[in-house]
Amino acid sequence: MGELRGSDRALVAEQLGREPTIPFTVVARCPGGHPLAIRNAPVDTDGTPFPTLFWLTCPAAARAVSRLESEGWVSRLNERFETDATFAEAVRRAHVAYAAERARGHPGAESHGGVGGTRTGLKCLHAHYAHHLAGGDDEVGAWVAGEVEPIHAERPDRVAAIDQGTNSTRVLVAEPDGSGGFADLARDMIITRLGQGVDETGAISPDALERTVPVLAMFARRARALHATRIRVGATAAVRDAGNGAELERIVRGLTGSALEVLSGEAEAELSFLGATRGLDAPGPYLVLDIGGGSTEFVLGDARPTVALSTQLGSVRLTERFIRHDPPASGELEAARAEVHRILDGVEAAITAAEAATFVAVSGTATTVQAVALELPFYDPERIHRTRIERSEVEAVTTRLAAMTTAERAALPVMAPGRADVIASGALILAIVMERFGVDEALVSETDILDGLVLEMLAGPGVPEPPGVR
Repeated sequence: MGELRGSDRALVAEQLGREPTIPFTVVARCPGGHPLAIRNAPVDTDGTPFPTLFWLTCPAAARAVSRLESEGWVSRLNERFETDATFAEAVRRAHVAYAAERARGHPGAESHGGVGGTRTGLKCLHAHYAHHLAGGDDEVGAWVAGEVEPIHAERPDRVAAIDQGTNSTRVLVAEPDGSGGFADLARDMIITRLGQGVDETGAISPDALERTVPVLAMFARRARALHATRIRVGATAAVRDAGNGAELERIVRGLTGSALEVLSGEAEAELSFLGATRGLDAPGPYLVLDIGGGSTEFVLGDARPTVALSTQLGSVRLTERFIRHDPPASGELEAARAEVHRILDGVEAAITAAEAATFVAVSGTATTVQAVALELPFYDPERIHRTRIERSEVEAVTTRLAAMTTAERAALPVMAPGRADVIASGALILAIVMERFGVDEALVSETDILDGLVLEMLAGPGVPEPPGVR
């Protein structure tokens, strides 16, 4: 949960006045991009529990909350906790939710306490406010927000987009930058595997919904905490293929106030193209490849897409169909390879890859393969975005990942929790596409459909229409 750019480490050290001692990610940013709130690891490098999971690091925000504490509001709110049963129950719910989030990826860590390590009552308004900014259901944090905000000047029309994919749930909260683009206020991804089993059953399972809905709720709360005036939720292959998507549509409307957009494969492809190519300093035409969990999109174009194609090919779908052993057996890999080639026969009939001057690879598969190739000590989007990777490097990483067990892949410092079991299939797709299309080098982009969703939201009267907006 959260994002960590290489520059964030120096920024947080400057904010704290010392080097951070606990691994962290950024869950919310102030205008200008500096960290507002971070998520600390539940335990330090020695395994000692760390009480403050969400930490308010922005000095201006911390000072504003400190003024409330100096006015005695911790004591006053604790008095209310003792006398107001409804308020006390809301505080208890916040502690339970905080403890559950503490245990994400660290089973057993929920025993280390709730907000700021507290199990009852209130201890630290900074911790409650940071929890609220992260998307926690925290009544105290929301009250603090009402007392201290705005901390910084804000541009109007902040928006949020949620990309509900087959493998992951992602959010981007942004404000317009005045020139047709935007600045990030939060960018996050949690692998929820909504599409698990959809290829076989044609339905979203109750377990998949149970994993996904709390993340959607948290991302919607975070968007509102960061003052997004609109929340857009786009769903891709898993929901397109599921016969029971209406239940998710009902849930999304309740959580966000917006209808769930079940994107067609072609719309998904065009949005990926928009997000990948906006501001790209590379010669066109472009061929954009977006490897998802349930589908893979191919888009060819220059200022705008000219051909957009979506295929029933994805890292989750390929894994579920062909991979039974860990690591995959050679026969399983050959069967998966044959399926990729079969689908690419149809792609080649529709798209002439040789027309493209630049091959752009987006999505978590491509960026993770690049992170492995670069041997990064952690997943750093600043080190990955719009860098280039040669086909030989993709093939080497694919071979390496296919030879590893899921546990060995999960132990790689750049591997997102939940991606390790499907990354080998995704890498295989990337390697074969480059081989079939005669691509010697790919430009890897961190921006994709999520950015395309936001750009479309911000394109209005007086704003230049971005390429690909239909």
